[in-house]
Formats: sequence, C-alpha cells, structure tokens
Amino acid sequence: MAVGAAATKLHISPFARRPTLHQLAAVAVLCSLSYLAGVWHHGGLTSTPTPTAPSVSIATTAAVTCATPSPSLPNRASPTPPLDFRAHHTAEANQAASTPAPRAYEACPARYSEYTPCEDVERSLRFPRDRLVYRERHCPSGGERLRCLVPAPRGYRNPFPWPASRDVAWFANVPHKELTVEKAVQNWIRVDGDKFRFPGGGTMFPHGASAYIDDIGKLIPLHDGSIRTALDTGCGVASWGAYLLSRNILAMSFAPRDSHEAQVQFALERGVPAMIGVLASNRLPYPARAFDMAHCSRCLIPWQLYDGLYLIEVDRILRPGGYWILSGPPINWKKHAKGWQRTREDLNAEQQAIEAVAKSLCWKKIKEVGDIAIWQKPTNHIHCKASRKLIKSPPFCSNKNPDAAWYDKMEACITPLPQASDIKEVAGGELKKWPQRLTAVPPRIASGSIEGVTDEMFKEDTKLWKKRVGHYKSVISQFGQKGRYRNLLDMNARFGGFAAALVGDPMWVMNMVPTVGNSTTLGVIFERGLIGNYQDWCEGMSTYPRTYDLIHADSVFSLYKDRCEMDTILLEMDRILRPEGTVIIRDDVDLLVKIKSIADGMRWNSQIVDHEDGPLVREKLLLVVKTYWTLGDENQ
Repeated sequence: MAVGAAATKLHISPFARRPTLHQLAAVAVLCSLSYLAGVWHHGGLTSTPTPTAPSVSIATTAAVTCATPSPSLPNRASPTPPLDFRAHHTAEANQAASTPAPRAYEACPARYSEYTPCEDVERSLRFPRDRLVYRERHCPSGGERLRCLVPAPRGYRNPFPWPASRDVAWFANVPHKELTVEKAVQNWIRVDGDKFRFPGGGTMFPHGASAYIDDIGKLIPLHDGSIRTALDTGCGVASWGAYLLSRNILAMSFAPRDSHEAQVQFALERGVPAMIGVLASNRLPYPARAFDMAHCSRCLIPWQLYDGLYLIEVDRILRPGGYWILSGPPINWKKHAKGWQRTREDLNAEQQAIEAVAKSLCWKKIKEVGDIAIWQKPTNHIHCKASRKLIKSPPFCSNKNPDAAWYDKMEACITPLPQASDIKEVAGGELKKWPQRLTAVPPRIASGSIEGVTDEMFKEDTKLWKKRVGHYKSVISQFGQKGRYRNLLDMNARFGGFAAALVGDPMWVMNMVPTVGNSTTLGVIFERGLIGNYQDWCEGMSTYPRTYDLIHADSVFSLYKDRCEMDTILLEMDRILRPEGTVIIRDDVDLLVKIKSIADGMRWNSQIVDHEDGPLVREKLLLVVKTYWTLGDENQ
C-alpha cells in the first residue's frame, strides 16, 4: 500500500479495534481519580463555582474590565486592574498624579514638547530654500530618532468638547501668542485669560467664515450633497474647514510649519481636520480625483509660477467636475491694490497669468463676484485632449501613476482622467450624493480598478466594521459618549470602514493608508466622502504632538513586522496621542503580548481583551489609556 494511502486511512481509522465495556469503565475510573487528586493538590474540594469562560464587561465606573484572562495569554498572578478611560484634566490641570514604577522610556527634554520629526525646524535648514523645499518632509535617520516620550506642556488640559472647541481652546495647550498679534485686525484668534477665542474671521472674510461660505454657496451647490470633500491650502487656523462641518462638508486643511508657528496646531485643538503640508516640489499626499473642491484664501501660493505647476497639482487631486476657489490677491485687485501695497499693473498681470494656466488645464471659469473667483474642472478629457493640437503646454502625462504621491515629484503635465466614451460621461464614474456615497459601492471598485476587490467584498467590509465598532463601544463605554473623543486616527484604514461606522457620531477620522500595503484603497476612501493620507509608519506623521484623542491600529504591527522596530511605531503613536487618550490595537495575540511589554514602559496602562467573535480567535485587542503627565512632573 502506498504511504499516502496509508496515511489517509489511518486518519479516518477504518481498522481501529473497538474497546470492550470493561476497558471503558476502567478508563473512566482512572480519569475520575486523577481529577480528584489534582483538585486536592491545588487546594482541596470546595464549593467555589468553576470559573466561567473569558468575558468582557463594563464596570460601574465605566472602565474596561476583563473577568478572566484569555487562556492563550500568559498566566497572571493577580487580577488585571480596570482601565479608566475617563478624562480627569478638563478643569484642573494641576491635580497630583500617583507615582508609577520607573519606566524604560524617559521623557524628552522640554524643548521637544512640540516636536514634529519630519518637519523639524533645525533639520529643515539643511535643505534648499528654493520653492520651499526645506519645508517639505525631511525625516530623521535611525541615529537621529528620538527614543523618548514627548511631554505635554505644563498645565495641559483636555480640549473642550465639540462643538464648543470650534470657538475656544486652552492657552496652556498651545502657548503661542504670535498669531494673536500678527492677525489681530483680521479676527483670526485672540487671547481671553487662560483661553484662546476663535471668532471665525479670516483675512478675506472679515464678516466671518460662515458668511463667507454662504457667499460661495450662492455660486456653487454647497447644500445638495454633491460637494463633500474639500481641500484648504494654506489654511490659517482652519476656520473655513471648521464652519464647513455644519454643512456636512469635510475639509482637509494644511499649512507648513513656518513663521505662523502653530496654525495647524490651533486647528487640531479646535477639533478640525488638519495636517502640516506645503506645495513645494513633491505631490500632495493624496490620490488623483480625491477632492470635490479646493480652496485658497490669500494662501500666498504663487499659482502662476513654475509653468503653473501648483495649479496642475490641484488639477490632479480634483475630481472630474470639481471646483477651485480663489479669494485674495489678485482677485478684485482694482479694489484692494492699495491695501495690498502692490501696483495695479503687477496684480493685473498675476491674474491674467492665473487665468491662462486655468484655461490651459481646460477649466471653465464659473464666476467672479467681489473677492471670490471660482473655476470648474471638466468632467472628462475628451475636448481637452483634442485641444492639445492647438495648446501644446502643458502636455498630458504619460506612464505616470496618477495616484502615486509619497515623495513623488510634481510634473508640469496634466494627469489624464480615465477614458470616457461620451462628452456627458463623468470620467471614472459618477459619485452618489452625500450621504448615499458613504455606503454605495465606490466607482473604483465597481469598475474593477482595485485589483482583487469586488462589490461584495466592499459590502461585507462595511458590515464587518459596523459590528467591530459596536464591539468597541461595548468594551469602552466612553466611545459612545458625546464629547469624549473628537479627533480619531485610523492607522491602516483600507476602505475606511472604521470611519464609515462612526460617521453619525460627533467625531472625524483621519484615514491613513500605509504605503507598504495596497495603497490604491485611499482613492476609495475619498470616493466614500471621507478623508485621509498616505503614510509610512516607519516615519513620523506630519502632525503636531497630542493631535488625536483615539488611535486605531488594525494589523499595523503585522504589516510592519520586518520593516522597522516596534517601538519606533509605538513612540510615534505616543507623540501624537493626547494625555488620557485611547489606543485600540488589533493584531495577532503573540504580537500583542510583545507590544504590551513595550507599552508598559511608556506610561501607558494596557489590557488585552478577546476578539468580538470570542476567545478562540487568535486576533485580539490591546486597549490602552495614555496616562496624564506634563513637563515638570518629576514623580511620574
């Protein structure tokens, strides 16, 4: 008989001899005696009930509690203390903290309290000033990386809950007065005792951001759900994005880390999506056809220079039919030339140059009313390609991935839209209006553009994340409480299912798509009406310390297992997490045990709990609370 056949037959055991009744009885007696001996050896026979299977419950204090450890985890000598997810420092910041055991990771020196590793001011000076290249991402090499915990400033408090945070923030959290002096007459921001106030003004909207948005709404459809995602270039303190939220429009605001020291940091303290960024030499870190609308209000970007390179980049990231809004110089120069301290001839020449670039991109000027001018990108490139016979520059790009945008250089060529068969067809597929587009199958998936992903897989993913977020809310009661969490980060967003499941709550999610995985899904996230960014988690994120209230990391450590050190990622998570913020790490249990051993040396309180499908699933959750500590707390 062949070996394979023998193995198969042994597996199903057709020839096994059946035991006799006497043999079965003897085995039963021996098993009973062995059990009784074991019980006597471990403490004798008592009336104590047998422990139940592992479970997760909510304590009366709203803390997370595990009734028993998972059997797949190392034995613990004593019960795991409950994790307290409540905020304790919203009113009084000088409450004394208990002294924990010595930690493996020390606090960084005070000068690093606002450290941004890839936009470090000192390191940036090594790079060219031309076209602001020195303000782009320049991350530290291995030897330059900090191996310490970035401290919060003395007196740090948890931000005000949304929507109050839109208008007020604690001075101690962002102790910078520069903007209150420089922009005093423009109604951006002012100091009021121990708080900052944000009146909602801006350089080009002296009557407030809300009135300014209403003026835009008279020119393009802001209220019918056709515009959902927006990009604000050179955002200031992001008042435009802050006031769009009440209109169900989600804006990604960005500005460089420059002389306006803390503008992006103010935006984040207000609970408004923002990142550090600049238009210089690299593409913006978004896929093609991402935004429904882009905006510049006196953003000081030289749109007419470098062969129109910056407008060409805006064209790449605008969806077909998307809008570009410009207010400030040179728009309405006849009225403002004197106040801008520029000659009429100079301003007129600048506007004509911008108009020429827009025309070369086949944009249509919708309207210019007062201080606002609006252009619209075509819905397809049928006419535009035909026009290249007359308009030679810029040409269409060839053999360049339109979605590639992680350190990819901008080029002075038009990113071609997907093929369209008819002049009325929307290239790449027409999007549903908000909120239907959130759950509708995105055109990139419906068209088969995302390799290996079907309509059914997308729908199942949406259902799965509704279930998972429901489980998160059952083990972290604060997750479902309004005001506890506002700024959320998903480190491995895939299709944005985590964010989609939370869209009804007063919070927003920054959906990061790792560059080492299937980064093509970021386009799907934008088609759903959500926002996000490319990211390599072996590097720092382009944001300030203490940006996020909650960080979600699904399989991040499995993805980066052989790419960089585990503590490199964990220290970056700690940097961008607020004191008393929450982390949910979902991964294989063996990895979670290693992660927990590092987290315990980072002033984190952590606990491993079972998967939503029960204790037999290897994937589990590590729930974390970052402890409260600030500069000057010596006994932490």
